[in-house]
Amino acid sequence: MFYLLDRNVVSRSYFSRDHVARHQLDSFNHFLQFNLQKVVNEQRVIETDIASRGKSNQPVWVELGKVEVLKPVVREADGSVSDLFPSEARLRNLTYAAPIQVEMILVQGLDESGNPIKSEPVITTIGQLPVMVGSQACNLHGLSDEERIEHGEDPLDPGGYFIINGSERVLMTLEDLASNKIMTEFTERYNERIYVAKVFSQFRGYRALVIVERNRKNLLEVSFPSVAGHLRFVDLMRALGLVGDHDIVEAVSTDEDILTFMMQNLEEGECDTVEEGIMYVGKKLAPNQTRDYQKKRAEFVLDNYLLPHLNYLMPPGIKEEDPGYRPAVESVRLAKAHFLGRLAEACFDLVLEKRRIDDKDHYANKRLKLAGDLMEDLFRISLNRLTRDIKYQLERASMRHRELSVGTAVRADVLTERLLHPLATGNWVGGRTGVSQLLDRVDHMAVISHLRRVISPLSRSQPHFEARDLHPTQWGRICPSETPEGPNCGLVKNFAQMVEISRGVEDETAIPRILYNLGVEELKRGVI
Repeated sequence: MFYLLDRNVVSRSYFSRDHVARHQLDSFNHFLQFNLQKVVNEQRVIETDIASRGKSNQPVWVELGKVEVLKPVVREADGSVSDLFPSEARLRNLTYAAPIQVEMILVQGLDESGNPIKSEPVITTIGQLPVMVGSQACNLHGLSDEERIEHGEDPLDPGGYFIINGSERVLMTLEDLASNKIMTEFTERYNERIYVAKVFSQFRGYRALVIVERNRKNLLEVSFPSVAGHLRFVDLMRALGLVGDHDIVEAVSTDEDILTFMMQNLEEGECDTVEEGIMYVGKKLAPNQTRDYQKKRAEFVLDNYLLPHLNYLMPPGIKEEDPGYRPAVESVRLAKAHFLGRLAEACFDLVLEKRRIDDKDHYANKRLKLAGDLMEDLFRISLNRLTRDIKYQLERASMRHRELSVGTAVRADVLTERLLHPLATGNWVGGRTGVSQLLDRVDHMAVISHLRRVISPLSRSQPHFEARDLHPTQWGRICPSETPEGPNCGLVKNFAQMVEISRGVEDETAIPRILYNLGVEELKRGVI
């Protein structure tokens, strides 16, 4: 027996009030539940240059603990505090924001046993976090339609936007190339075709472009941030811990055609040991400096700016004086060497026509940054600014011989201002503009369209014909007809009606763990 399904009924139920801004709300709720604490854990400790009184060379620092976001409140002129609802924020030109509280512990030196001397944990308000209307932190969350009407809200309002100084502002979904994924292309230089394999390596908000390219002599060259010019591939591999020729070749490929190319690269290499490789990088980074400085600078750059997304392999909280620090560093460098080998293999495969160039417009090569991801980037920068201010305030109090107190060292306005300004102006961290926009309230359809808009980072003044074209992989994801005319055509898009947005893996170790459970014994070239 066959049943006819009315697609209009399915569409109406799917495109209900709860689904219009669901991607924005889910993303922001995930930020509140997990990513807010993750950013605080990344900071973890605020170090100072204060020496504890009465003890020689005893440092003072602050440890950060659990973070919690309360419900939005308004403080009146007489000092009274009451719950704040979106309708009141609009009418009184207020910012719909909630206090952020963090547990802080002041540590003043070590005792005779070498244990930290910790004060009692203090729960401190570090600032105000703008709250998305309809999210878990919103006072409207969980209310019935009748209760919403009592508080002056439209029960059909989808939420998914912020209220900053009385204005409703929505965060645009940003479309960008996928990070930590190898992409290949070729460029023309001096009438020669240069084959390139690159990866946007991203870790904790920092994004570094690492490029491996084959020049006219079939030699591989590597470039990445903080290094002027190019580094020879083989010498860089030795600096990362792969000393033997066989190890370097095996890290790239055992294909006979690629072996021919690798022999040419090995002949051009000038370094034979790890020490020589590190000094080769150091001389490039800091010419005419002392040998010790060159070595330290090279190690710092290799550990922080080369493929930073692999730094998750470092055990959390490990310090330089710990016995396991050096083996952990060497393990991460070897992982980076094997990843560079994958880049080199992709480059040679492109030369040998064993793979095609990657289509940048293919949606498998793109990722979307939703409101929660954007707020995570903003909060990370803002918290970093606050920790520097706390450090300054504690050192200032110490210089004036005052009693050190975390509560008085925290100036909540520092964090609040850094969070509000980008939302109010649209000028986001990283130099992007137009990220936050005034919500279009012309009619209900305009609101729905604005909440489901996707913008591209490409310049509006450039042609970008291929990027503006409708791509087959956008089917079911991007609406084929809703895009503005003029310079924004094809660069400003909207979600399809029944789109579902998935979320990436939060735990970086999950994929290797799954592979081990499936029977993989060793990830030789398989650093994820």
